[in-house]
Order: sequence, then C-alpha cells, then structure tokens
Amino acid sequence: MEQKPPFPPFNEETARQKVQLAEDAWNSKDPVKVSMAYTQDTEWRNRAEFINGRAEVQQFLERKWNKELDYKLKKELWAFKDNRIAVRFEYEWRDDSGQWYRAYGNENWEFDEQGLMKKRFASINDFPIKAEDRRL
Repeated sequence: MEQKPPFPPFNEETARQKVQLAEDAWNSKDPVKVSMAYTQDTEWRNRAEFINGRAEVQQFLERKWNKELDYKLKKELWAFKDNRIAVRFEYEWRDDSGQWYRAYGNENWEFDEQGLMKKRFASINDFPIKAEDRRL
C-alpha cells in the first residue's frame, strides 16, 4: 500500500512538514517524484485546467516545467484541520524569451488516510517582473 507520511489528522508540526515536503518536491522539477505524493485518482484544478489522475499530473508538470524555466517555489502554511491543508505560495520563473514572472496563489489540499493528496485546488496569478526584482 502506498503511503506518504506525515498522515492526517494534521497538527501544526505535521502540517508544516507536509508543506515543506511539497515545496522540496516541486523545486526538484521531477514530474514523477512530485506525482507520487498524489493518489492514483487525484483531482486537480490548476488555474482553469482540470487534471485527473497521476498520469495527467505527470503530463501537466512536464509541460509546466518545459515552459516555466528556472522555476523556484516557496510555500507557506496558511491553515489546517483534520485531513486538509491550505497554503499560500509564490514562485518565480522565466519564459524562453527571458521575461521573468512571479506567480502568487493559494492551494487547498485534501489527503487520504495514507497521506496521499487526493484533491488539489490552486488559484494562481502571474505578474511580470524584471530580473533584478527576483526574490527567490
């Protein structure tokens, strides 16, 4: 059986651990590694895109990181209760023309009893920035 500790119900310490593990995985930019934190039938909303299942997660992340070059992410715990966590995040990336962006957003996560994320709903806004204005 697949497991991804820490497991719900979350307390402040385990919720912070879960957020840091997610940040570390996403910063690896490894679609397979990242996808293993999600259930086989995971449901996502990422901006206006709806993604279902690990295979679609992997495809989405491959497209994302082929477009979003030099990606760097920072996540922050916002709230938690039982098997749910809400995070605030920002990340920076550049496109193939050299234009940098900072993306801001919020995610709502729901986990199964094995610690795998079964739902991820993300609201994200991109803001063009100058290279010298990068923070991450």
